[in-house]
Amino acid sequence: MRVLIVKVSSLGDVIHTLPAVTDAHRARPDIVFDWVVEENFSEVPSWHPAVDRVIPVALRRWRKNALRSFRGPEFKHFREEIKREHYDLVIDAQGLIKSGLISRLARGLTVGLSDSTIREPLATLFYNKVYSVPWSEHAVDRVRQLFSRALQYEYNPRVVDYGIDAEVLFKQDAQAAVDQAVNKKQLVFLHGTTWQSKHWPTAYWCSLARLARQAGYEVLLPWGDSDERERAQLIAEEADATVLDKQSLSGLAGYLATAAGVIAVDTGLGHLAAALARPTLSLYGPTNPGLSGTYGHTQKHLQVDFDCAPCMKKTCRFKGEPVVAAEGEVHPPCFSSQPPESVWREFEALLAESAEGHRVAAYGDPESRFARPAANSFAVELSEER
Repeated sequence: MRVLIVKVSSLGDVIHTLPAVTDAHRARPDIVFDWVVEENFSEVPSWHPAVDRVIPVALRRWRKNALRSFRGPEFKHFREEIKREHYDLVIDAQGLIKSGLISRLARGLTVGLSDSTIREPLATLFYNKVYSVPWSEHAVDRVRQLFSRALQYEYNPRVVDYGIDAEVLFKQDAQAAVDQAVNKKQLVFLHGTTWQSKHWPTAYWCSLARLARQAGYEVLLPWGDSDERERAQLIAEEADATVLDKQSLSGLAGYLATAAGVIAVDTGLGHLAAALARPTLSLYGPTNPGLSGTYGHTQKHLQVDFDCAPCMKKTCRFKGEPVVAAEGEVHPPCFSSQPPESVWREFEALLAESAEGHRVAAYGDPESRFARPAANSFAVELSEER
C-alpha cells in the first residue's frame, strides 16, 4: 500500500506528524509513505525509515512571483513528481486550502479533517472523505487520530515515538552518537523565533547563559538569519557562550541530540529537541502550549503569568506602564514573570527529573503518558544511556 502525506509546513507541524507515521508503520508494515513538504523542511521526513520518497514543494518561494512560478519549469516538475505514483490514499494532514489543492494534484483517494475540525473549512472541498477529530486534543494526537482512522488501525496513545533513525540522522553508528552525547556538558539555547512577541528579552538570555556557565555548562547558540546571528553574538560576548556556524536542519539536530538539555522560546526547533527526547524547557508568552507545545519525554512548559497572556498576537500590543527588571525594561512585558534566575531553577529541576525519570517514570511507570517506545530510534537509545 502506498500513501502520500501532505504536510508542507511549518517545522513544528511537520515534526508533529512523525509519531503518526510511526504508528502506521508499526500497525501496517505494508504501507510505504511519500511526503510532500516545503523545501526548507525536506530533511525531516527523510529521517523516518517509513518514508520512501520526499517531494519538496516551494510554495513560500513561488508565491513571491506566483504567475511566473506556476507557469515555470519548477512547478511543472513538481506536478510530474506528485503524479508519478497512483496512491491508495492521500492524507492532507495540514488542513489548509493550499494543502488541499496539493492533495488534489495527486492521483488517489484524498482524505482530511471535517469542516468543523479543520483550520480552513474550504479545504474540505478537495477531499473524498473526511474525519472529525476534536479541537481539544494536542496537535500530535489530532494527526495520530486522523491517520489511524483513515488507515484503519489501532494504536497505543500512551506510546509516543517520533521514529527518527539515528543512523540516518548522523550518518554513523547510533551508539557512537550516544557515546559522544554522554561525554559532553553542553546546552543549546534556542533564542530565535518568528513572532516578535515570542522573543524572550536578550538581556535575559545573557543572564541565563552566565548562570549556565557558572554551573559548568558550555552554551551553544544556533542562528538562522542575520538578526538571530547578531543576538547570538551579543549573548556570546556578554556570557562567554559559543555561536555556532550556519547549520542545516540535520546539523542542528546533531547538536540538539547530543546536548545535555535545551532551553527554547516557542519555535520549531524546540519541537525538534522534543522529538529527539532531549530535556527541553520551553518559554511561552503570547501562545498557549496546551494544544501545540513541545510534546514528549522530559518536556517542561513555562507559561507567563500576565493579565493579557496568552494573547495569540504576533506583535505585542501592551499599552500599560513599562515593566522594569534588574536587566532593564522587559519587552514583551509578559516575560517579566519569567526572570532568568527562576528559569534556571526550573531547568535544573528538569535535568534532575530527566535523570530520574528515564530510570523510573518515563520508561517504567505504567501511568506514564509517554511509555517507552519500541522503535530503534536515536531518542530511545540516548534515553537508555542517560
